[in-house]
Amino acid sequence: MTFYSFARSVVAGIFKPMYRIEVIGLEHFPKEGGVLLCTNHIHNFDPLVVGATAPRPVHFMAKEEIFKVPVLGNIVRKCNAFPVKRGMGDREALRAGLKVLKDGNVFGLFPEGTRSKTGEIGKGLSGAGFFALRTEAYVLPCAIIGPYKSFGKLKVVYGKPIAMEEVRSKKASADEATELIMSEIHKLIIEHR
Repeated sequence: MTFYSFARSVVAGIFKPMYRIEVIGLEHFPKEGGVLLCTNHIHNFDPLVVGATAPRPVHFMAKEEIFKVPVLGNIVRKCNAFPVKRGMGDREALRAGLKVLKDGNVFGLFPEGTRSKTGEIGKGLSGAGFFALRTEAYVLPCAIIGPYKSFGKLKVVYGKPIAMEEVRSKKASADEATELIMSEIHKLIIEHR
């Protein structure tokens, strides 16, 4: 058993009963190939919840400060995360994200870049569109719905892969591609709220 599998089972064992997590749409998750998994961001636990419910290991970007914390930095790295410098175009992080997708793995991204304070979906940053346009990866929308309340009800909804062919062929901007992705996440929230 890999460290990731072990950590995933520990997190799932704690979080699934605590937040009564209901997972919807796993049949939409591609079984192989690169997947850009784009999710709304409502809580610090979102990466843990997505990692525990996704059927394949997920690689996340995490702010570089986390990697400097003793013990925690090592755990985060072993859970497939890689550092990103926030607030600037971090070319190394962009290259690392592209490599994850080109190697046929799952790259989890929160297009809003930061947590929503209100729980409402915010505007996505161009990074999601950048990755969607630069690779042939599936682009999979995901919505986390509900408050993180003990023994409340939290839903994780995986939508159908977004058809990006037309967007790629008409040479859309990264911002336009991100807008499409965010609108699909928003539709999932409205449909399953």
